[in-house]
Parts: sequence; C-alpha cells; structure tokens
Amino acid sequence: MSSLQDRIARAFSPPLFPVDLRDLRRVPARISFHDVPRGPWTIAGATISAHLVAHPGPTLGFRVEAGGATLAYLPDHEPALAGAIASTPRDWLSGGGIAANADLLLHDAQYEDAEYPNRIGWGHSSLTDAIGFARVAGSRRLVLFHHDPGRSDDELAALEAEARIVAGDDAEAPSVAREDMEIELS
Repeated sequence: MSSLQDRIARAFSPPLFPVDLRDLRRVPARISFHDVPRGPWTIAGATISAHLVAHPGPTLGFRVEAGGATLAYLPDHEPALAGAIASTPRDWLSGGGIAANADLLLHDAQYEDAEYPNRIGWGHSSLTDAIGFARVAGSRRLVLFHHDPGRSDDELAALEAEARIVAGDDAEAPSVAREDMEIELS
C-alpha cells in the first residue's frame, strides 16, 4: 500500500490538480503528513473523529466537537449511493453518525438536481440530497459547498435561493459557502 504522502501527491498533481505537491516545498510552509487515527483524537481542546463516507474512492468525513458545539465536514460525499436518504435511519446513512445533531454541517452540493442523474456515482451530492441528508442527520445549520467550479456568483445565489425553497420553513435556511465566510458556533 502507498504511503499517505504518496497518495496525496498523486491526487494533488496534474492533470487532477493544477499544482504539483513538490512545488509546495518552494513556498514558506512546513508540510507534514499524519495518518488519521482509528478512534477520536484531540487537538487544542477539540475532539475530532473521522469515518469513511459514500464515495467511489476512499473518502473521510470529519466531526469536530469543542466548547459545546459540533461541526460536521463532509466533502466528496454522495449519500444517495446507499439508497433513499429520507427513508434511511440516520445510523444506517453514510455519514449519519458524523453529522448527527451537528450545530453546523458543511456538505458537498456540487450538482443541481437536474444535473445529478447524469453524474450518479461521481462522488458528489445534489442540492436536494444534501438538504435531505442534513434533515435526517438532525443538523441544525447547513452550509453547502464544493460547488461546481464553473458556477458564477449569480448561479450560486440562485442555487442558494433554490436550497431555501427545498428546505422549506421547517428548517433554518441553508446557505452557500462563500470566500471569507465566517460562522461563529456557540
């Protein structure tokens, strides 16, 4: 099996990524690689856990708990691969334990609903699936990210408006992640 550094170098190199990982050694940064422990670990008072999630390649979702607040981070997550989200119990839903009752869920929402049928199995979620996942997980607030890089700011604003319609009045309105966005958890 390849080392973590070898696997990351393969993913973060052309043609998959515009910068070769070796080029980062020229910038003033200290890069180190650590395998994720099998159980929860603590960094600076935060407890972090990671679990595999539904994606064509090995992908982790993360749960961070600190100061009485919980953040769930699910990039590259396609929960619909495991079946109907709304009718799947949270404990059986890919990533359900990570996002369970999270104060903030950051979730992949790369595709509009009309795009998703042509991209099933690509490892990303549709807007409606991300919202349904947040609902089943019991997450309080949803921020959608991992947008298609070709989307304009206007298209992202329209996506956010659509997300708010899909979520309805029974949930806190989802929002679309933006550059420099800050969210305070308490």
